[in-house]
Amino acid sequence: MTYASPFDAMASDYDRSFSRGTIGKHLRLAVWRRLEAAFKPGERVLELNCGTGEDALHLARRGVSVVATDNSPAMLAATRAKVERAGLGHAVKVAHVAIENLALDRVDLPGPFDGVVSNFGGLNCVGDLAGLARGLAAVLRPGGRAVLCMMGPAVPWEWGWYLIHGQPAKAFRRLRRGGCEWQGLTVRYPAPGTVRRAFAPHFVQRRLSALGALIPPTYAEGWASRNLRLLDVLSRWERRIETLPPLPWLADHFVIEFERTRV
Repeated sequence: MTYASPFDAMASDYDRSFSRGTIGKHLRLAVWRRLEAAFKPGERVLELNCGTGEDALHLARRGVSVVATDNSPAMLAATRAKVERAGLGHAVKVAHVAIENLALDRVDLPGPFDGVVSNFGGLNCVGDLAGLARGLAAVLRPGGRAVLCMMGPAVPWEWGWYLIHGQPAKAFRRLRRGGCEWQGLTVRYPAPGTVRRAFAPHFVQRRLSALGALIPPTYAEGWASRNLRLLDVLSRWERRIETLPPLPWLADHFVIEFERTRV
């Protein structure tokens, strides 16, 4: 079967394998805490790589209007179905948008927005982060917030996991210069400082936190399901110290939060 996007093949199983998984629930709840802190009822938010719509629905239920975008028709179909079942069509609008086109100023969006959200590594598929920042600055009001969850380059959990399982190439794949090829895409793993510099001068960094420094990556789901109490403890401690160096630099993902400058 041929797919319009490499993420189409993941759409039907994504919620079961990730959103409802033992580890996935902890990770998403942690991101939701940051979304709730950043956005208030009545605000309008642009979501990039919305996936199956879990974050859009969460924001909508809290009174935030969302324009949920993705480049995967199958993911968008899943989002539309969820929005319809939830009766939230007035709060969530779904649109087909390729993130790369924002960098090229080829997207007409109904801005200005109060904020922008990108969760779980969608921006790792973008080669021109500086161009993306310019595109987002054009549709975001001054003072608006961007909450971006990206995969980082240095993950001790990953090193140990794959070395123990005899897969050294996978253990250090994120450190490869130029990124990794996957399904016709190049996935890059920039450090937080690289992202901060790419988003300047349109954005100023306000917060940086770890996501998956103490909590293991999702491929350790089998281990996590056998160690639920330990996972709960790791999750609680990670939330307490999520901003302390060097945790954000040693996590499966980091959550970097920007404010749109007024210049």
